Amino acid sequence: MFGLQNFNMEKIVTPRLDLPLLQFPRSRKPTLIPSPSLNRYVRLKQRGFETEIYAETESHGVKMSNTVGRKLLGLAAAAAVAVSSSICCDSPALAESITIAFPVSRAREVTEVQRTLVEAWGLIRETFVDPTFNHQDWDSKLQQTMVEMFPLRSADAAYGKIKAMLSTLGDPFTRIISPKEYQSFRIGSDGNLQGVGLFINSEPRTGHLVVMSCIEGSPADRAGIHEGEELVEINGQKLDGIDSEAAAQKLRGRVGTFVKVKLKSVNGSHIREVKLPRDYIKLSPISSTIIPHTTSDGRLAKTGYVKLTAFSQTAASDMEHAVHEMENQNVQSYILDLRNNPGGLVKAGLDVAQLWLDGDETLVYTIDRDGVTSPINMINGHAVTHDPLVVLVNEGSASASEILAGALHDNGRAVLVGRRTYGKGKIQSVTELDDGSALFVTVAKYLSPSLHEIDQVGITPDVQCTTDKIDSLTGEILMKMNSSVPLLEADSCVMVAEHELETRQSNGAAS
Repeated sequence: MFGLQNFNMEKIVTPRLDLPLLQFPRSRKPTLIPSPSLNRYVRLKQRGFETEIYAETESHGVKMSNTVGRKLLGLAAAAAVAVSSSICCDSPALAESITIAFPVSRAREVTEVQRTLVEAWGLIRETFVDPTFNHQDWDSKLQQTMVEMFPLRSADAAYGKIKAMLSTLGDPFTRIISPKEYQSFRIGSDGNLQGVGLFINSEPRTGHLVVMSCIEGSPADRAGIHEGEELVEINGQKLDGIDSEAAAQKLRGRVGTFVKVKLKSVNGSHIREVKLPRDYIKLSPISSTIIPHTTSDGRLAKTGYVKLTAFSQTAASDMEHAVHEMENQNVQSYILDLRNNPGGLVKAGLDVAQLWLDGDETLVYTIDRDGVTSPINMINGHAVTHDPLVVLVNEGSASASEILAGALHDNGRAVLVGRRTYGKGKIQSVTELDDGSALFVTVAKYLSPSLHEIDQVGITPDVQCTTDKIDSLTGEILMKMNSSVPLLEADSCVMVAEHELETRQSNGAAS
């Protein structure tokens, strides 16, 4: 007889101040799935965000206990301290027990994935934005997936079953990622890593790994590594067929250790080897510069250009620092570039919006799984600057980028220039699971302050422009980088933005 896994889940929901928008609707009735007699089982008990796992073997009388504190790391809709929001939960008496019995795999690594499956299933059951789960019985889906896992012998195959189960929800943004992938996600959102400070990307035509840039002051920068050089070896291993993420993993490592890299020059004339020490690297999603130009009436003007590549935890503070520096240099207008910014922490997007807005403006509306629409408002906001603002967007501007662009546009603060945005109007929570993997769950939808639909629609800018892909290392771009022509001045959308700013200033338009 095969073993069985018995899960008893007791859910007690209490308000959490650090999760102002997370709402746990009343759970459905408890479900009991019959099982034959047990000779081995695991009991999973959940209270709030703490998980206690007990494994018991009847024949040996052994009991193991492991308590895990699961921390919700990136609830996308969490509002900033200065943003008003509300918690809507049922009374503390809300609780539920579910007992479910399933066959336990004889492969230990598969048994571990079965536990991960139950964690993921439970989180989705309580928080997924669609309470019908794409018009299917979610409890039966757990039973089906458990049974399909039983004969498997590898963790990879078992994880495949979890991913298949999640795919039935019809939401590509609700997904599970491996511990390694989650580590990379944390690096991107936290803004810190241990490595050498290289940004690399795979060249689309050849698949070669090309240096995009070096972080200022990093080991790679100090070694004189240049944009456009090709990375050909890491610690003696050729990189043919290796993608940029795998190469980045090889470059990272403990501070004080070293890594050897071979680089081919931009013109391909020679290859050099460099030994780089690994160090603490602070990633800033912000780059900025001042664009001097002459207006139509002959005046010398300064436009502050700020490029935001991702909404990490440091995005708002880094942007505030950049804007303050440019204000001290008498900048008269600003261009905020959100092109190809795929989003990130929505809280960071709300924080950035508050740098540009005053008062009690609505930043975004959220719609929960019960269809309740709620505003997220500023409270007594004070903008860092009131200078005219243009926001650049394109089809690569998604999620938090669209929330920010919508907040600035609908509140009359900015003109949008570029192309229609991606159209991702869904908000995900991110939860680290017991095995180090992470589950992304769509917990809400959002609308712009003017109640415009964004999901699968996007935001249409006020002024259209063609997009020059300034971040792709084509021969033409490399030539411009090595010429006297500043790259931004060759960007058609930046030129359109400058024209819009000059027009608004000459007309005395408020921003």
